[in-house]
Amino acid sequence: MIISTVESSAQNAYVKLGYQAMMDKDFKTAVRQLEKACMVDSNSTNALWMLGYSYFHSGNFKRSVGAYTRVINIDKTNREAYYFRAIARLNMAKDQLLAGNDREKCMLGAINDLNKAILIKPEDSYFQNRGLAYKEYAALKMKAAGSYDKTAVASALKAAIADFEKLLSSNPSRTDIASLLDVSKEKLATVVGHH
Repeated sequence: MIISTVESSAQNAYVKLGYQAMMDKDFKTAVRQLEKACMVDSNSTNALWMLGYSYFHSGNFKRSVGAYTRVINIDKTNREAYYFRAIARLNMAKDQLLAGNDREKCMLGAINDLNKAILIKPEDSYFQNRGLAYKEYAALKMKAAGSYDKTAVASALKAAIADFEKLLSSNPSRTDIASLLDVSKEKLATVVGHH
């Protein structure tokens, strides 16, 4: 589809206004402008990406996931869209009003997104957030009513430990990661019965 000059000019104006609002941390205004930009051109990955970011910072994680999903549908190699969609999903999973299986779906979706981002270009922040996601997933499974799936919990904790160890191997001074590693190892020992 060819966008007319008038439509293109309108879309550019909305994108510019949205970008400026985003830079000013006025995310509600950014959302309004970027939604207009996306109505003019629903395939603008730039406008959609900024819209996802603005939704995220407005606390609307569900819409943020939707915007980043649209970016990914257009550009399967946009690692930052996978990363931010994962972070939005992890924030959704923190909602205590969300049913347990929906929280689990959010966490597993986030882990999957981080896997894809890592495949495109491995970065420490991706490994760190994936390790945290695995750790939180294990904690969620352990809180399940009745007995929990020890194999799933142990598997998640082992994956978290692997990510934290990878981060420490490249930056041994990360005491925050060393602490997360210790906690994860302790929980794993408890789950597998070595305590």
